[in-house]
Amino acid sequence: MSRHLKKIEKLPIYQKAQELLDLSEIIADALKDGEMKESLANQMVGNAMLVQAKIAGAEGGGLYSLRMQNAVLIKIAVQEMFNAISFASMVEINEEDYVQLMRDKVEEFREEFVEWIRGFDKEYDIPDNWGIRFDASTPEQERLEELMFDDERFLDDFDEDAFDDEDEEDDIDDEDEYDHPGN
Repeated sequence: MSRHLKKIEKLPIYQKAQELLDLSEIIADALKDGEMKESLANQMVGNAMLVQAKIAGAEGGGLYSLRMQNAVLIKIAVQEMFNAISFASMVEINEEDYVQLMRDKVEEFREEFVEWIRGFDKEYDIPDNWGIRFDASTPEQERLEELMFDDERFLDDFDEDAFDDEDEEDDIDDEDEYDHPGN
């Protein structure tokens, strides 16, 4: 095992993710046999494993935007894992009610997660051409915004004569409904 992986496994966030994985595996094993068991079990365990992979990915790269991208994917994976457990409880295919136990583990993980992302270095980043991270006052952001889609300019250049008279009448009728919502 590499020294970098050992370092990641010692992180509190990774250890909490391991607890989520362990509990997901227990819950998946406890599901009653049926047509939904395999799908729900795969969703639970797969998302729990994804959390660990994304933590490693965030720790492997120092750029703030990449770390935050992994953080968002972690949040989504935890939510999907919990949704699968909740659904298993709703359709009564689990032997015991694990929802509250998982809810408690997710809350512990969330608290550690918030601490973890607060430690990300916001200064260590570069523009990613998506315009999400950077302050609009930076020259990089201004150049990016110039390249982004301008819907007002698009609509100004739009050729309204391209429609036939029937479509125009329908559009006018629709606009009248929106202009006068009380009708």
